[in-house]
Amino acid sequence: MVKIVKSTIMEAPVEAVWEVLRDFNGHDRWHPAVADSHIERGQSSDKVGCVRRFHLVDGSELREQLLTLSDADMAFTYCLLDTPVPLLNYVAHVRLTPVTDGDLTFWEWESRFDTPAGEEQRLKDMVSEQIYQAGFEAVRAHMGLAPAATA
Repeated sequence: MVKIVKSTIMEAPVEAVWEVLRDFNGHDRWHPAVADSHIERGQSSDKVGCVRRFHLVDGSELREQLLTLSDADMAFTYCLLDTPVPLLNYVAHVRLTPVTDGDLTFWEWESRFDTPAGEEQRLKDMVSEQIYQAGFEAVRAHMGLAPAATA
């Protein structure tokens, strides 16, 4: 099983970042890999159990299901239902925490999944960089924030 944990500090109040991420169907407005998205069966994007069907810019179609959503914890969990990429038993969790020294946001995005033998590192790198890291950078740009400082 592959486990990924990525985190970043966003130079914005936690409520503002949550407003962007809370919309389970809003990732097509900020993530560069997502071309379009809709919630199946006309359900609300904050209804636990709703399924988002979306296309990547390369035309691939994916379906993900919202498993948990907590406004109190500013967190949600989702899983992959259908994907052309062999990310098996994929479950991800997004959590925001206020950083009170400066009114910043700590954003953690983690997942666990299985892969075909020999694909672990390639798929770990792909999810970590092309989805999570690209997502961090895209939300910063979407919110008009400065890029993350590099060490």
